[in-house]
Amino acid sequence: MTEPDAQPGSAAEELAAARADHTLAQQLEALLIVADEPLSAVSLAAATEKPVREVREAVIALAAEYDGRDGAPGSHARGFELREVGGGYRFYVRASLDPLVADFVHQQTPSKLSQAALETLAVIAYRQPIARGAIASIRAVNVDSVVRTLLARGLITEVGHDPETTATLYGTSESLLGYLGIGDISELPPIAPLLDDPMEGFTHEEL
Repeated sequence: MTEPDAQPGSAAEELAAARADHTLAQQLEALLIVADEPLSAVSLAAATEKPVREVREAVIALAAEYDGRDGAPGSHARGFELREVGGGYRFYVRASLDPLVADFVHQQTPSKLSQAALETLAVIAYRQPIARGAIASIRAVNVDSVVRTLLARGLITEVGHDPETTATLYGTSESLLGYLGIGDISELPPIAPLLDDPMEGFTHEEL
């Protein structure tokens, strides 16, 4: 009796087909739209199996297209832009549309934060600047969605990138200080010195 095919190579075949059936620009857009952190040209080249120089050229062309600088008739800037930050590339809302997005988020988001959001906000406040991986290590849970919520609410902001890992670092925003009625983060209740340091023993690679 013939056994049914296990198709061990089906995933690899689908991956190969996806690369073959889509342009490099399409592949880069798909990768960049799901990225929480900037993606380097090297990582994009590895994912698409294209030379790094070709990927860089494609990314530059995409950025020009989104900015309306590609020379195409009737082209205009999109509502998002492709920025190079921290040694990588990532999609961002166009800065001129920030007020629109902020108003939308304010209208759509409940006024109260969840317990998970409050705990994450506290970690960021007392440990800033801090990377998403370090926050997850402290809370022992995935914090991706919570961090996105806090960013959307304008309570935290990106304050830089880790020089070793290029991971985005987060800190509290001026809006949060206003909500708390304080002028500087140093005015927070001094509870951090009373806590064990959960970062002790972690390396940059683990964060």
